[in-house]
Amino acid sequence: MTSPEERPGSGGPAGDGGARPEGEAPRFTDKRRIDPETFEVRTPEEQVLADAEAVAAGAEEALAREGSGEAHRLAEERLEELQRAKADLYNVEQQYASFVKRSRADAAAAHGRGVAAVAEALVPVLDDVELARQHGDLTGPFAAIAEKLEATLGRFGIERYGAVGEPFDPAVHEALMHQHSSEVSAPTVQMVLQPGYRTAERVLRAARVAVADPEA
Repeated sequence: MTSPEERPGSGGPAGDGGARPEGEAPRFTDKRRIDPETFEVRTPEEQVLADAEAVAAGAEEALAREGSGEAHRLAEERLEELQRAKADLYNVEQQYASFVKRSRADAAAAHGRGVAAVAEALVPVLDDVELARQHGDLTGPFAAIAEKLEATLGRFGIERYGAVGEPFDPAVHEALMHQHSSEVSAPTVQMVLQPGYRTAERVLRAARVAVADPEA
């Protein structure tokens, strides 16, 4: 009868199924993609944690099995592996957090560009609505429709601006007319020819105004 030492795959001298070179420390990893407790597929972070736990368990087993000198050496090796595993986990977490932050920023920017594109296309319609309102022609069902349109754009952060008496700002105003006046001490909007439209991030169209400068 073949002895256990001679049976192939037994880990004895005649088999290599469980053998390793003398003096080489055993390595412990948990390569199971399915968590044995939750039966769910492990994420990369969970896999790193599983490997770290396997390393720690291997260190405990080595301490229980080996002599004190060899056990300390193995424990130090396992501790180093555990520290590397924790560092890997930290790197994965940081990469994931960076990816999430970048994805959210990209999504917000894309949303803002989409809103601005729609609003810019509607600016001529909004001009007609405002002109009809100024002349008293915006009445009946058309007035209700115009108010709903403006309210909807307002919920997306689009606002009309430009008022008589506000300081002239070339960043948000476009001067179509210019004159001097003794009634102002700084460049001032004297008349709004067409209102401007903007979002929190950008000016969709500058307000077109008449500007009064102080007399020299």
